[in-house]
Amino acid sequence: VMRTWVLLPAVLWCLTGVRCPRSTLFDAKGFLYGKTGQPEKIYVKLHQNSPVLICMDFKLSKKEIVDPTYLWIGPNEKTLTGNNRINITKTGQLMVKDFLEPLSGLYTCTLSYKIVKAETQEEKTVKKRYDFMVFAYREPDYSYQMAVRFTTKSCIGRYNDAFFRMLKKILDNLISDLSCHVIEPSYKCHSVEIPEHGLIHELFIAFQVNPFAPGWKGACNGSVDCEDITNHNILQARNRIEEFFWSQAYIFYHNFNKTLPAMHFVDHSLQVVRLDSCRPGFGKDDGLHSNCASCCVVCSPATFSPDVGVICQTCVSVLIYGAKSCPTSNKNQPYED
Repeated sequence: VMRTWVLLPAVLWCLTGVRCPRSTLFDAKGFLYGKTGQPEKIYVKLHQNSPVLICMDFKLSKKEIVDPTYLWIGPNEKTLTGNNRINITKTGQLMVKDFLEPLSGLYTCTLSYKIVKAETQEEKTVKKRYDFMVFAYREPDYSYQMAVRFTTKSCIGRYNDAFFRMLKKILDNLISDLSCHVIEPSYKCHSVEIPEHGLIHELFIAFQVNPFAPGWKGACNGSVDCEDITNHNILQARNRIEEFFWSQAYIFYHNFNKTLPAMHFVDHSLQVVRLDSCRPGFGKDDGLHSNCASCCVVCSPATFSPDVGVICQTCVSVLIYGAKSCPTSNKNQPYED
């Protein structure tokens, strides 16, 4: 009589206090001095404050400056003035609050000051320009591609289908409270010849663990940076599923007196690969953004990203940062929230 399969209850396990890796390059209290020449590239996480941009270089900041004036020009090529989002101090320090996609671009500051000869009172005006390229970014959305193998009595018969459906249901139940679910599940049955064991039939099972189960936005609790929450949840989901399969191997080999059921987990067969995706209007480019290669950086003008891929596509008619579509005309597209 063919033994039925045995799927043991998973040990629910999550790491308390675990935080997903972050790519923040500057924190909100950071200070960044200007440099002449190539613009400094700065990456500001969406909805966070920019670092404080200083309108002078570090060497000059250690000297006395006579009659300094500061002129900031924003990405729209207009003079920046202080408001509820733009904070400019009397000493030329700039900080942008609650950074959004359209605030990305070139920020230029011109510092004017005087050099005075004490003995003659002769004055000379000096001007220096500092450029900062500022980009909005967000964390990628994580999902996990997994593959496992189970032995089976035969590649023929309806029990393989039933087993596959039951496994998916168990995994979904395991992670449902995290607003995660299993998508794109598939399996194939193969005959595998194993040294000293002969020919064995195995199910090669693949599936993806995704953090966007129906109703996933409810887990955000009104948080603006929801990817921090979804990424934390998907990490817990991955841990639970890994522990489930590890428990299969452990219990089978320690509780069954080495007599295994016909359908059982193949030890060490679990494979896990993280897949990153970016929200529309964002993409990855380790050539252009080598200092933020793991980030989803806002798409620059002449590019757009309409879906949850990882690449900003070319579109010459796009004139804004963070475009989610490619217009057919050369008109400026409004910012899409």
